[in-house]
Amino acid sequence: MSNPYFQFKQFTVWHDKCAMKVGTDGVLLGAWANIQNCRHILDIGTGTGLIALMLAQRCNAQIDAIDIDKEACEQARENVSSSPFSNRIHISHISFNEYACSCLSKYDLIVSNPPYFVDSLKCSEEKRRMARHTDTLQLNDLIKYSNQLLVADGRIALVLPFEQLDILQTISLKNKLYPCRKTNVIPKPEATPKRLLIELSHKIMLLPDTSNLIIEKSRHQYTDEYKALTQNFYLKM
Repeated sequence: MSNPYFQFKQFTVWHDKCAMKVGTDGVLLGAWANIQNCRHILDIGTGTGLIALMLAQRCNAQIDAIDIDKEACEQARENVSSSPFSNRIHISHISFNEYACSCLSKYDLIVSNPPYFVDSLKCSEEKRRMARHTDTLQLNDLIKYSNQLLVADGRIALVLPFEQLDILQTISLKNKLYPCRKTNVIPKPEATPKRLLIELSHKIMLLPDTSNLIIEKSRHQYTDEYKALTQNFYLKM
């Protein structure tokens, strides 16, 4: 049986009740997202609360975190309540579409590690299927409603499969959102990018800040760049 929790330097994330466990994608986004001048952050599909906790460690913003999965929200609340950041993170059990229609707040930063396996063979276990596929949250809705909840100079930060870059750019342009930062995540040297870290805003940039991040030099031998990005979180980094 896998470990039911993941110990970070400043907090512990239990994930035994969640369909999606602590993983590299969430850690990457939590460490990478630009938190400069953030006072109010929204985490969509928070799951265990990992990304919200990481952002709370990095800044003093108030963070709203939502998820459609009731048990995930219960676990996220437990993880948050036992952390040093419990007074700044609020967990809500609600779908993003419902939240966007009723929310009166505006956000400096919206983050999401969204369901994205659009064309994958769907797994049989319902909660894991819901967490991994776009049945309950389409990328188009994620961008459209996030745009409505942003302050004028706000940002959206996402981690996605690299092959979704083209469709994301098409959707973003329709919503007058433009890439300002992109990092291509490459698992090992000479491999192709597998994930995309991307930040969108209303500001048009002819040359977005673009970089590559290689995770491993060889099996369990992490690159200096990956260590630098995650060293404030992982115990053994």
